[in-house]
Amino acid sequence: MAKVVIINGTNSETSRVTAIQQFIQKRVEDAAVIEVYKLPAEALITADYTNATIQAANEKVAKADVVIILTPVYKASYTGVLKTYLDLLPQKGLENKTIIPVAVGGSVHHLLAIEYALKPVLSVLGATTILQGVYVVDKAIERTAQGFVIQEEERTRLESQLVQVVPVATA
Repeated sequence: MAKVVIINGTNSETSRVTAIQQFIQKRVEDAAVIEVYKLPAEALITADYTNATIQAANEKVAKADVVIILTPVYKASYTGVLKTYLDLLPQKGLENKTIIPVAVGGSVHHLLAIEYALKPVLSVLGATTILQGVYVVDKAIERTAQGFVIQEEERTRLESQLVQVVPVATA
């Protein structure tokens, strides 16, 4: 079975991106999670590769076969906090891994942020197998008293990428 790590590049737990993380965790058995906003800020900003928490996160990526990268889209790009973490991965830290990029944005006008902003950085990190990205407009994720609800079409698009690389647990 493929080892999966989810890198959540949002800046808060209440982000709609977290809904995507939760959805994937329910579908993928034993996925490891790196919530970048919970990593030590000083280590991220100062590029402290020696920080134990950063090293532990990098070890999760090193052991993974599949890396799912989640990010909101701000100003037509992925988040700065995600970039600070990606900068701390080893130069070829995504080599021999299958990557699934997922972005959540405010409008379809930022649909290409995955292609033109995120994928080039992933390629520089050694990723050669980058599956089609999934872009979700934030209106398709509703906050409720019980948590998040993702519309059917978006769930289907996410599942279509997941089933290519990992067995999907039945919900």
